[in-house]
Formats: sequence, structure tokens, C-alpha cells
Amino acid sequence: MQHIDRFYINGAFVRPHGTDLFELVSPVTEEVIGTAVLGDRDDVDCAVAAARRALPVFSRTGKVERIAMLTRLHEAVRARADDIRDATIDEYGGPVGRSAWVAQYAAECFVHAARTLESYPLTRDIGSASVIMEPVGVAALVAPWNRAAGTICSKLAMAVAAGCTTVIKPSEMSAIQAQVVAEALHQADLPPGVINFVNGRGNVVGTALSTHPDIAKISFTGSTPTGKDILRASADTMKRVSLGLTGKSPTLILDDADLDQAVPLALAAGFQNSGQACIAGTRILVPEHRLREVVERMKTAVAAIRTGDPRDPAMSIGPMASRQQYERVQHYIRQGLAEGATLVAGGEGRPDGLSRGYFVRPTIFAGVRRDMTIAREEIFGPVLCVLAYEDEDDAIALANDSDYGLHGYVFSSDRLRARAVASRLKAGGVMINGLRHEPLAPFGGVGQSGLGREFGVFGLESFLEPKTVIEA
Repeated sequence: MQHIDRFYINGAFVRPHGTDLFELVSPVTEEVIGTAVLGDRDDVDCAVAAARRALPVFSRTGKVERIAMLTRLHEAVRARADDIRDATIDEYGGPVGRSAWVAQYAAECFVHAARTLESYPLTRDIGSASVIMEPVGVAALVAPWNRAAGTICSKLAMAVAAGCTTVIKPSEMSAIQAQVVAEALHQADLPPGVINFVNGRGNVVGTALSTHPDIAKISFTGSTPTGKDILRASADTMKRVSLGLTGKSPTLILDDADLDQAVPLALAAGFQNSGQACIAGTRILVPEHRLREVVERMKTAVAAIRTGDPRDPAMSIGPMASRQQYERVQHYIRQGLAEGATLVAGGEGRPDGLSRGYFVRPTIFAGVRRDMTIAREEIFGPVLCVLAYEDEDDAIALANDSDYGLHGYVFSSDRLRARAVASRLKAGGVMINGLRHEPLAPFGGVGQSGLGREFGVFGLESFLEPKTVIEA
């Protein structure tokens, strides 16, 4: 049993002002595994004040100093990778392979930020002017529960590279993961006030950060409704806002796709992180004349997917993160049945042999129409929808018939054709014939999936403001 009762503020672990207690529940056993004290507006004020005091000196550091700090941050987080992995499994139920990847990714974020900063011109001549890229100021970094360590570190890495001081608000559901990360970051020995943590609920700590006059920038990853609330709350103080929001990503299996490759990868894209991923390819678009074959292949493949103890490497799918999330997914499964979709695999309840834990049957619906709730709303669980299309134009129209535009997947035996289809998708990113991550390329969405981009040069520039200097 862990009790998180300290926040990392101004270079030290301090007792919070807030007193509300949040229970941390194992999604595998449904037992309480810890508690966390939640912060309040006074804690936010304390953390922001520390960041503001550190800003004048830190914002004037040069590339060499920041790269050295990023290197130390990388080494510190890498040293705690096993602890981050274990905390992710215990608290969130992430499958061990995914959790280990996230832990390594969290450390590597600082390497990628250092590489980006090293080659980035912080000053450049444009016409007769000199343009200086300056840190935007104190940045609030708000991370979700589905990839806490990775999101914290990816945002922090670019903020530090830009010369911004920070206040980090992890989800209250990921307090153990955040504690391990904070302890690791402390070992990197950055100046006090550059990195600060405040645990708390979005409607308390998140709102306080969104409205705080000394916060210049908010980088948020989470749901679209919450992102809209942050955008509205930030308007009075004209904060710079980056939002990574909801997805309902399409997977296009074109009529010339190699199904031996495409079907397993389509399922991997849809079920990644137990379906609790914003980029999950949950709408699988299939040509009508190959629909029966694709569905039969999926039915066979899903039968071999194992769901259970996330510490077991043989398990591909772990539990939902919370009872609330479990009930949400069950609701959508019932909704799909009520609206007339055909259940191909899975369904309501837990998988066979599991009597406790927030485990969901890997579920696939066929016969899904574009107007069905399960085809339009993000479920955030291992529930996939198969939709049929007539021809390539119909497939693209179907893929783009969504309020969201975060990601997409295209499978085809013709590389040039796949790239042409990808260019017509309304999405911030598209993967062709595989599942790969490029940490230096921009990531983000269009439409209701967000504002701005993270990673690489685009992520660095989201924490910078240009200043134009013209001499007479």
C-alpha cells in the first residue's frame, strides 16, 4: 500500500495544502493499492510561484546548458525505467510489453529534445530583421492516465529545451507513476522551480492552472470536452494552448491489400494499449467484395488474442484502467447491439476465466453503419467497428466522415496508391502498411482532435515565441 502525500515543488518534496484523499485501485484485483493527497488552488499558486521565480535565470540559459540538463534527465529517467514499468502495470494495468516500451520512451524523449534543440536556430535573419525565438514563459503540462510517464516526459523535454519552467499536473489516477517520475527528475539536479508537480482533479487543479495569470502556456492531452473547457478558461489570460484530444481513427484496408499482413496489423492498431489509446484504429474500413473474408480472418485472429494479467507477456490485452472506464466500454457494447450491429467476437462481460478485474472481451462489430454511436464516438477500449465501402472514393469519404482527425492507417500492396490515399485523409498523421513511431515528426490532430503539434521542431516551437528586432 502506497501513500502519496508529497508534491515536488521548488526542488523539494513538500506536504501539500490540499487534504482530499484519492484511492488508487488496482484494475487487475479491484483492491485499493494506495492513496494520494490531492492538491488545491493554494498548491497551484505555490508551484506557479516557484516556476515564475526560476524563469528569469532559466530562460536565459543557452543551448549547451539545456542540452546538458536534458542529458541528465534522460539518464535519471532511464535509471528508473523498471520502476516506471512496474508502476504502470500496477496502477494502470498496461500490458508488460507496452509498459516497458513506455518507460523507455519516457527516457528517450529527452534525447530527442536535445537533438532537436542542437540543430534548431534560436536566432535567424529574415530580411532586414533578426528574429529571436524566446521561451513562452511558465508552462502547465497536463498529462492523462493512459500513458502518464511518456506524456509527462515528452512535454517536459520540449519545455526544458525551449527554456520554459513548468508545472506538471498528472491525472489523479496516475499518482504512483507520477511519483516515480518526479523522483527520477529530482535526481537530474535541475535548478529549483524548473520542474514542479501538483496532483489533483481537473476541475480543481486543472481549472486553477487554466485561469492562473502567471501561466503562459498549457499543453494538455486528454478528452475533447476537457480540452474545450481549458481553451475557454485560458481565453481571458490569452494563454498559448496545445491540445492533444480524442480520436476515432480509421484503418483503410484497400482492395489490393495483402490480408495476411493487413488483418493482424489492423487488429494491433485497434487493440493497442488494450484499446485505451487515442490513436487506436477503431474504425476498420473494408471493401464490400472482401468483407466476408476479412471478417472471418478477424474472427479467427481475435480468438487467439489473450486477455489477462498484464504482467504475463503472453497477454496482449490488460484491464481497463478503472471501474468507470470498464462500465463505459460495456455501455458502448450494449449500444452497438441495440443499434443493430452484428457481433463478430467478444461482447458484454469479462473474458472467460476472469472473475474479477476490469477486463473486457476483445470485441468486433460488423454491419456497422456510419451513423451508429459506436462508429462515431471514442469508446477507449478494445471494441472495433468494421464498415464496408464500395470503392476508393467511398472509403476516403467514409474515413473522413468524423468529427475527429487524429490518426489513420492505410494498407495496400501499392505504395504510391497508399500514399495518395493517405494524402486525402483528414488526419494529423497516417501510418502505411505498419505501426511505427517517429519521435522527431509532428504529432497532433485536426478538427475535434486538437490544436497544435508535439514532438520535434514543431513541439519545440510550441513553447517558443518569436521576437523581431530591426535596427535602423
